[in-house]
Amino acid sequence: MNLRPPPERLPADLFAKHSRDRTVRALDAVASARLRWSALINRRDLTPKVDDRRIVLEVAERRVEARDQDVMSVRLRAPDGRQLPPWRPGAHLDLELPSGRLRQYSLCGDPADTRAYRIAVRRIPNGGGGSVEVHDTLPVGSALTVRGPRNAFPFAVPGYGSSAARVHFVAGGIGITPILPMARLANRLGVDWTMVYTGRSRDTIPFLDEIAGFGDRVTVRTDDEHGVPDAETLLPNVRADTAVYCCGPTPMTSTVAAAVREIPGVELHSERFSPPPIVNGVAFEVQFASTGEVVEVAADQSVLDTILRTDPNRPYSCRQGFCRTCTVRVLDGEPEHRDSVLTAADHEAGQMLVCVSRARGRLVLDL
Repeated sequence: MNLRPPPERLPADLFAKHSRDRTVRALDAVASARLRWSALINRRDLTPKVDDRRIVLEVAERRVEARDQDVMSVRLRAPDGRQLPPWRPGAHLDLELPSGRLRQYSLCGDPADTRAYRIAVRRIPNGGGGSVEVHDTLPVGSALTVRGPRNAFPFAVPGYGSSAARVHFVAGGIGITPILPMARLANRLGVDWTMVYTGRSRDTIPFLDEIAGFGDRVTVRTDDEHGVPDAETLLPNVRADTAVYCCGPTPMTSTVAAAVREIPGVELHSERFSPPPIVNGVAFEVQFASTGEVVEVAADQSVLDTILRTDPNRPYSCRQGFCRTCTVRVLDGEPEHRDSVLTAADHEAGQMLVCVSRARGRLVLDL
């Protein structure tokens, strides 16, 4: 038996009327406008975002992650414990360090932990000071500003954004940081995946305890036990239906890329933690406009390397041509742009990324 009333008995609005007079409609509009205005002025943003995606966080925990003590993880949270902006595996943070340096570090925690970020930093004594500063000058309780999260190395899960049937991860040393959240997500979703994790020795590679939780999906190979790995060692059973995610030093990522080119149908996603090699480099000159000093940029050096010899505190971050931190204005000369982020309009305005771009002849830089 159908108990529904006939259509003509259904109320057209909460007043059970098909129409209301003009006075009621006008009052309704005024009330609605006041409610919207009240909601707007009383609305609170529950995420601690500041301008330009900047967030002030504090160091909640520091922990040694490699037995040689050269890798330390840092857990960051909002001072009041509020939820942080969400992120996905492969994302990173830009840290504004107390010295003014800007450095990028991959998020290596769990995206499900919405109240904290975790990064890991390997101490590099001669690496420009950023890693040493994180190790030595950020005790628990100290505050710093971060930008992001941002993602230049996104993970496309098979069946959820990738046509691959399985995933193979290759991580070298500190390159495990963006790979670890990817592996954790693949494991949760029941994806068919494997990993080869390499490093100089077991004392130098971080997160071995967490890696052990994945069982025989992960093969750990160290140079002191097994020798420097070749492509066959890094890519076991990789076939046409595989997506390869690789992060680590340039020699390793280059070896993987060269091998994958010979396997049709393989997806390759990679990220380096060191500057790319300079290809077809030619020496040229750079003049500093402020002083008139002229220096030579060698064929195997970047403009940034040359600038840092004169100005060690010059800001830079990724050294790979995508973060814009080292942008400099060209006052004269023809740069050879090799970046992947500046637009044609940026180039026309004289902007240049000195970490990767080069020139023929002499450049006059606004330095």
